[in-house]
Amino acid sequence: MNSPLPFWQTTTLDDMTQEQWESLCDGCAQCCAHKLEDEESGEIFYTNIVCQYLDSQQCRCSVYPKRQQKVPDCIQITPQNAGSLSWIPATCAYKRLANGQPLPQWHPLITGKPDSARLANVSVSG
Repeated sequence: MNSPLPFWQTTTLDDMTQEQWESLCDGCAQCCAHKLEDEESGEIFYTNIVCQYLDSQQCRCSVYPKRQQKVPDCIQITPQNAGSLSWIPATCAYKRLANGQPLPQWHPLITGKPDSARLANVSVSG
């Protein structure tokens, strides 16, 4: 019997298929922006510099399947680390679900619009 609730409300991050996991990405590409961390306070500062492989119009990695080989320090977000990576924005679906929060109302899985992060002004686009 299928649940009337969407998969992200009924499936744990660990139990999601790869397709479900990947669909959680809202396309904001904030994870691709270079960040600085204040060593004393731990505060994260976002820059306007992004990874060389980011397609800034689409807010997608142009080498996604090979990103770890092309950029060895590219940190992969996993069900195990999604809730604890301090540099992931509070709007990130991975972080929100890992911390028991709902998806934001502008998320593509809710709106059906792949560019809804850009339309909500939460992406690095532009």
